[in-house]
Amino acid sequence: MKYLIIFIVFMSFFSCQQKKEDSDYSIQQTNQLAIEDGQSGKKLVETHCYVCHNPTIPDSLGRIAPPMVAIKARYLMNYTTKEEFVTHIVQFVENPTEENAIMYGAVNRFKVMPKQVFPEGVVEKIASYMFDYQIEEPSWFKKHWESNGQGRRKGKGEWVQPGKKLVVAEKPKTYEEIGLEYALGTKAVLGKNLMGAIQSKGTMHALEFCNSQAIPLTDSMSTHYNAKIKRVSDKNRNPNNKANAEELNYIAQFKADAVAKRESKPVVIEKGNQVQFYYPIQTNTMCLQCHGKQIKQDVLQQILKLYPKDLAVGYNENEVRGIWSITFEKN
Repeated sequence: MKYLIIFIVFMSFFSCQQKKEDSDYSIQQTNQLAIEDGQSGKKLVETHCYVCHNPTIPDSLGRIAPPMVAIKARYLMNYTTKEEFVTHIVQFVENPTEENAIMYGAVNRFKVMPKQVFPEGVVEKIASYMFDYQIEEPSWFKKHWESNGQGRRKGKGEWVQPGKKLVVAEKPKTYEEIGLEYALGTKAVLGKNLMGAIQSKGTMHALEFCNSQAIPLTDSMSTHYNAKIKRVSDKNRNPNNKANAEELNYIAQFKADAVAKRESKPVVIEKGNQVQFYYPIQTNTMCLQCHGKQIKQDVLQQILKLYPKDLAVGYNENEVRGIWSITFEKN
């Protein structure tokens, strides 16, 4: 009987210890999944939003849209639950119009964002990340928000951004991350200048900008990153942007992703001491002014004047118009 009692006590202790270990493991798993979700959300914001909403671009360099933290703060004023917050951001992105906008000052200053089609579920993940985590904010934003901005009351009290802090361990960048940095950095420079040209003088001026400045700006970013950066297409406008056989293969691959509404993954190929990187260039509403199926007659005439052998027309939204083809040295 004595041995039976000892055995029962031992088994009870072992069971408790096992439950505690299982609980600790479950908590670790939950925390790890939360970190991975946060890192995934952060990457999606940087990939899909920072071309226009980059928090590091100051007014002096010609910001073309409010930083993402301003969008978060404004939507939280109206929608305090995660479900409401995510739903209304998704609704606006799906149909960006003045009637659907709640950021009136931003619309007055920057105009309504061009309609874009994102891969399935991406906008929901971005909005969820914005709600759950503290996202990057410019140094001037706190003061701007607290002073009510542009003479209109936007918030009261001291600004403290809601959400968890995402702690990302410092580690060497992968070749995929380096290639994305080069592609998105170049895209941001081109996009900022193109949007500025459209907003200041219209589509015809933007067309002239692309003709004279797109390749020089891309070349300047090649120098900046110490890499060879090209934008190439199977339906090129500029002869210098014609894709080669290998590039055509990856254009076809990215087109298949777009049709299936899959999130395209960058292609990284190691070749000796170099890395070859490919990533898609997709159309949005703004692109269609010069690359769509219904181009204004005066714009079309100017295109043919500047590019007599132009092939880069006939696109719809969210189609692959070409790819980034970037070559850089290994670390």
